Amino acid sequence: MKFLGVIPARYASSRFPGKPLVVINGKTMIRRVYEQAMRCDKLDKVVVATDSAAIFNHVRMFGGNVLMTGEQHVSGTERCGEVVEKLRQEKETYDYVINIQGDEPYIEPEQISQVAACFDNPHTQLATLIKKITTREELTSPDVVKVVADIHGFALFFSRSVIPFFRGKEQKDWVSATTYYKHVGIYGYQTQVLEKIVALPVSELECAESLEQLRWLGQGYRIMTQVTEYESVAIDSPADLLKITNSTGTFLQ
Repeated sequence: MKFLGVIPARYASSRFPGKPLVVINGKTMIRRVYEQAMRCDKLDKVVVATDSAAIFNHVRMFGGNVLMTGEQHVSGTERCGEVVEKLRQEKETYDYVINIQGDEPYIEPEQISQVAACFDNPHTQLATLIKKITTREELTSPDVVKVVADIHGFALFFSRSVIPFFRGKEQKDWVSATTYYKHVGIYGYQTQVLEKIVALPVSELECAESLEQLRWLGQGYRIMTQVTEYESVAIDSPADLLKITNSTGTFLQ
């Protein structure tokens, strides 16, 4: 099995323009993500996919693999699809693609390996990670995507609302009454499946929740989940940089 790791990196973020190039302890965010991904021995190749000349040149400067992709993409999944097509034209083919978030500078290589391991199951078309929710704040936040799965680990649904609803208990007691999971934003795709899902029309469910994975579920694709113990920290805005500093205001190593 050949695995390709793709790190989508868009410059024009509405909440944090140019965030892939923000410097954290002497290295840019995109370089940190790239170097963490390179530590995963499951990946045969890692590529940054960007629509920015500045990011492209920076990745080239530190010796990373990078491809220019179109500005029209609205998701990292679409950008991954273009990378697969470009590499195919160069006679490079891969069985699976791992979509690694470009705004998680401290992603653990083990998380990438966990996603790759989902494809040991021949029925896995798509894969992602989930993590147990431990606080009421996370449970009730619409920014934290909740997920429920079947007994085999395949996702049943994703939502910004609390799922499942716990009937008969006050919401403040829900987090201790049953096990809730949140979605961790890393995806794996069979390459053939990736090529199909990027051509799917946007669905009503996807529009309602603003979650692209609901488009896939609605079309009958199955998403295998794997529970991770690692906490992922995504940098969506300048204020989020505080999440990766210690009490003295110094960035974590």
